[in-house]
Amino acid sequence: MGPKRGDDGKLAFTLPMGDGKLPGIAAEDIGKCALGIFKKGGELIGKRVGIAGEQLTGTEMAAALTGALGKEVVYNYVPPEVYRTFDFPGAADLGNMFQFKRDFQDAFCGPRGVEATRDLNSSLQSFDAWLDKNKDRIPIE
Repeated sequence: MGPKRGDDGKLAFTLPMGDGKLPGIAAEDIGKCALGIFKKGGELIGKRVGIAGEQLTGTEMAAALTGALGKEVVYNYVPPEVYRTFDFPGAADLGNMFQFKRDFQDAFCGPRGVEATRDLNSSLQSFDAWLDKNKDRIPIE
C-alpha cells in the first residue's frame, strides 16, 4: 500500500478514499493510549474509545510522504469497485473497507477524535513525526 513507481517513473500512493479522511495512528501510540485509558480509572468504564493520531486525506498523506522521502509522491484515487479487482490477496476486502470509510466519514472519523486521543497520550505522534522516524523503512517499488 506504500508508494509505487508508475510507468511514468513517478511515485504514487493509491487508495479508494476520494477526498475522504483516514484516521491513522502510530502502533507505539496505541499502547500509550491504552495506558491513558487505564489512568482515567472508572471514567471510561463501559464507553467506547476511538483513537487517531491524525485524520488525513490521500492528498495530505502523499504530500507528507513527498516531504519525508524527498521524492514527489502523488495520491492516486481509484474507485472502490476498481480497487476490489486488483490482483493481490485481500483486495476485495480492502476495497469494501475503504469504501465504508469514505462513504461514512462522520460515523468512522467522528468517534476517533485527535484531541481526545491527545488527552490520553500527550506524546501522540503526527504522521510527519512518524515519517521522520520511519521513512527509511518504507519500501519503494
